[in-house]
Amino acid sequence: MFIINLTYIKPIEEVEKYLNEHIAFLNKYYDNKNFICSGRKNPRTGGVILCNAKDMKEVEGIINEDPFKKNTIAAYEIVEFQPTKYAEDFKIFVE
Repeated sequence: MFIINLTYIKPIEEVEKYLNEHIAFLNKYYDNKNFICSGRKNPRTGGVILCNAKDMKEVEGIINEDPFKKNTIAAYEIVEFQPTKYAEDFKIFVE
């Protein structure tokens, strides 16, 4: 499991230009069952994605498709972790 932490490095006006493309990217990986949840930071300085992937290489490949990455809109920090305690409904993501 991975936490993808995006931090905007361009003004919000630039972020908005690529937002629809970014949402399409998110939808693709929700459909592929890689993304579990995502959302904006508050204040709006970036976003967070909870990602289920087999390894760091897969996550990096996914991120490279993000229009925010392709257009240098955001910087990315990836944190890998192993869920050891979770709500029962979350179990489907860690099996």
